[in-house]
Formats: sequence, C-alpha cells, structure tokens
Amino acid sequence: MASRPDGDVWNIVENDKDSQHYGRNFKFDFSYISSEEIKDVVKDYVWQNYRVGNKSLSTLYGEVHTCFFQFIMFADTINITSLKGLTNTDVDHFISYLHTTISERTKKPFGTEMQRHSLNALKSIIRWCQLHRPNDVPTTEIFTGNEYIGVNRKLKIDFIPDDVVAQINEALKKEENPYLKYGIIILQSTGMRIGDLLKLRIDCIKPHLISGYTIEWTQHKGHKDKPPTPVKSECVAAIEKLIEVTAELRDEADEKDKDTLMIWRVPVGKGAGKVMPISQKTFGTVWFDKFIKDNNIKDANGDYYNLTSHQFRRTLGTDMLSKGTNINVIQQVLGHSDPSVTKRFYADVKDKERA
Repeated sequence: MASRPDGDVWNIVENDKDSQHYGRNFKFDFSYISSEEIKDVVKDYVWQNYRVGNKSLSTLYGEVHTCFFQFIMFADTINITSLKGLTNTDVDHFISYLHTTISERTKKPFGTEMQRHSLNALKSIIRWCQLHRPNDVPTTEIFTGNEYIGVNRKLKIDFIPDDVVAQINEALKKEENPYLKYGIIILQSTGMRIGDLLKLRIDCIKPHLISGYTIEWTQHKGHKDKPPTPVKSECVAAIEKLIEVTAELRDEADEKDKDTLMIWRVPVGKGAGKVMPISQKTFGTVWFDKFIKDNNIKDANGDYYNLTSHQFRRTLGTDMLSKGTNINVIQQVLGHSDPSVTKRFYADVKDKERA
C-alpha cells in the first residue's frame, strides 16, 4: 500500500466490498488540529489503522471528525499542544468540558453517549501511541478506566414501549412513503441494523424447505452473511412491495446498486435525479423525525417520541426474552458474535415493564 498521504486533506475510497460504505469517498480533513505535533500523531493513527485493517474507514472518520474533534476544541481553550504532557487532571477537565458543552446541531448539552465516544477517541489514540509511538504520549496512566461505566446503563436495553409501538403500527396503516412504511415492518420483524436494511438485496427471501420463507442478509458490522432465518409473512410482503416499487428504477442504478432493495430517485441536493441507495441520515433521521411529528407519536411524558432504528432491534430481543426464549436463540436471531454479548444487553430484562 502507498505511503501516508501528504497534506491535511485526504480522500480515501472504501474498497472493502463487504463494507456497507463500499465505494464511498471519505474526506479526512485534519486542518482543524492546530498543533502540528498532535496532527502528525492523529494522521499516523488513521493511516496505520486503515493500512493494516484494524479499523474501518467509517469508524476512523467518525473518531477524527466527531469525537476527537471535541478534544481539540477543549485543548485549544487551555493551550494544550502535545499529548505527551497530558495528566489525569487534564482528563477530568476534558470530562467537565463535555458535561457542559452545548451541541451546535441540537442546541442541547451533549448526551452521555457523545461524551463517552469523545473520551474513548482520545483513549484509543493514546493507547495506540503507547504501542507505536510511546515517546509522544504520557509514560504514566492518565485514565481511571471507569469514567462512564454504569452511566445510563438502561439505554443498553432501550426497547420501544408498548403504547408507542401501537401508535407506530397505527400510523403505518396510512403512511404514504413506501420505503419508510415497509422498512419499519422489516426492522420490526428481523431486528436487523439500519445499515444492513439499506443494503438488503432483492433476492434476500427464499422459500423454506418445509413451509414459509427465510431471509438472508449480510451483517456488515461483523462482515459475515447471516444464515437463512424464518421470517414472518408480513416481512415477506413488505419486501415484495419494495421490489415492485423500485422495479422501474433498476435500469438507471449503478451496476453495484441494481440488486439493492432500498433504491430511490433522489429528489433534491447534489444527487438530485439520480437513482441510488437511501442514506442512513435520510431514512433514520429525516424520515423518522417527520413520521413521529406528522403522526403526533408521543411518549408517556407527552413529548415527541425519540425513535431510532436500533430500538426496533432492542424491542425484538426484549420481546423474545420476555416470552422465555433461550438466550442462545436470541443471539442467533440478532446475529451477535457470542451469547455473552446478548447476555450483556438483555440479562437484566426479566419482564417488560413498559410505560
């Protein structure tokens, strides 16, 4: 592989065919890092992890442009120009900074997950340097290891309350956006991740050897194909509807996208008029937000429900556990790498106590 690129702006195309971001150009812009010393460390971290395949481009991009960005904003306020001199006190001050910073996008304080990811980005770079560039980081331990352990643990089992599920299903009956309508049905039925949904292929449904149908898809997070799994008839019908809706678009799609289920003609923006896969932002942010507000779907407090695609996955797992399904079966359905992963998410769920 070529040597590390020059300059502060790198354009790297994802060439891993098993990645849900295959073919996407990632534009890394390191110019926001004012310290040349820290910038060189971060560039090396990104390039070496990408070169040996330790981390995907999308993961590295998120770390650098969202999470580590917060540390640089903090570092600039107190004139930190080197990672080598960092102390545990600096880490404490950074955590306080994360607690009190207002997001420019939401105009609200950072949530716990954002705070955790921002600190973990700093940890990842420090830990990597301890092995590969030890002279550029502190020689003593600066993290306690429990900065965010246990905080908001209930989010790990964040299922959708029954009354909200009822509101969603009622709203789906009159939903006019076929991608959203049938996409939600697929998420409810399978518990797949949104990235896998948006990369689902038109040949994902196969007849079962005995009766009914099975569904197959690529689990992009683990870079492996999920074994054929029995699927409900409503999910089969939803996929058939989407195949019908997108049939006339396939001749205009790029060759790599012709068999992707969730393709559409982009109505506005730089891709206007083109036929391409639906983005996660469009489906899971823009459409979800509109769906919730258009249908006045609210939580027990009377606020608009904060719906995320991953909650359908949590809800399916919680439903199965509450009905007495064996944890190993849940693991297989959700595609976790090991039963211990499933237990970590669902071991505390004995009965669903829904608002």
